[in-house]
Amino acid sequence: MAKSLRVAVQMDPIASINIDADSTFALMLEAQARGHALWHYHVRDLSLLGGRVIAQANPIEVRRKKGDHFTLGPAEELDLGQVDVVLMRQDPPFDMGYITATHILEHIHPKTLVVNDPASVRNAPEKLFVTHFPDLMPETLITADMRQIRKFREKHGDLILKPLFGNGGAGVFHVKPDDSNLNALLEMFTERSREPLVIQRYVPDVRKGDKRIILVDGEAMGAINRVPAAGEARSNMHVGGRPEPTTLTDREREICAAIGPELKKRGMIFVGIDVIGGYLTEINVTSPTGLQEIARFDGVHLEKAIWDAIEAKR
Repeated sequence: MAKSLRVAVQMDPIASINIDADSTFALMLEAQARGHALWHYHVRDLSLLGGRVIAQANPIEVRRKKGDHFTLGPAEELDLGQVDVVLMRQDPPFDMGYITATHILEHIHPKTLVVNDPASVRNAPEKLFVTHFPDLMPETLITADMRQIRKFREKHGDLILKPLFGNGGAGVFHVKPDDSNLNALLEMFTERSREPLVIQRYVPDVRKGDKRIILVDGEAMGAINRVPAAGEARSNMHVGGRPEPTTLTDREREICAAIGPELKKRGMIFVGIDVIGGYLTEINVTSPTGLQEIARFDGVHLEKAIWDAIEAKR
């Protein structure tokens, strides 16, 4: 029996989560079942004071009961340097607020194990880290240079445009070869942000689904397929994507074997990758999801494997 751990969970407000889909909730239930003590705090309640990392946090109990899924104890000033594990689970966007949180948590890691490693999270945003594996990806351009974008379109015709630091499918556009809106879209993105865009060759196999594969400490452990709704280019579940059971192809196992050792080396315990038509499109390290869907389809509770990995490091 592993020793009881003190676990602080940095996440969005727990009152508003969907307990049938939220992966953080599944992780908390499993931690509690193992006898670990839990605290909940929002990233805005995180402070750095004289080298100490503190959070205004509440002890919390969780249960799978809709409308009554948690009980908070009285708020307290929690020294995160004195807990065993911090789960960094707030949703992106990967903006300066997110980056600042990684810098603050770096003060306590690895004495307090932060999952995932905050420096690695900062250095591995979803749509940039994946570019270290160009042989596994559809051809991809990252730029704010209109000339490069037009050349890329002349070559490939059918494109996906997305913001570099977006999440959850927000701002993702399928630009077909005959679409006259490209210039207007580029103007809109330029007005909203100074960041480059991701322009990717469209992979038609997305109609068959966008596979989310979960890797735990570098090992592929489970997957679901997410099929876009009719008339929708995005497969993200909260924009209508339909989850369905799946198995891994030889190509997908090859992708996982290629990236797994690098994830493990970087302290990425819980990672979700996206694969479309045999091409790696994203490596999600900030707040991956999919645990509950895999459990429903396959009866495999990957939160157990994640906690096994965490406990082995403690």
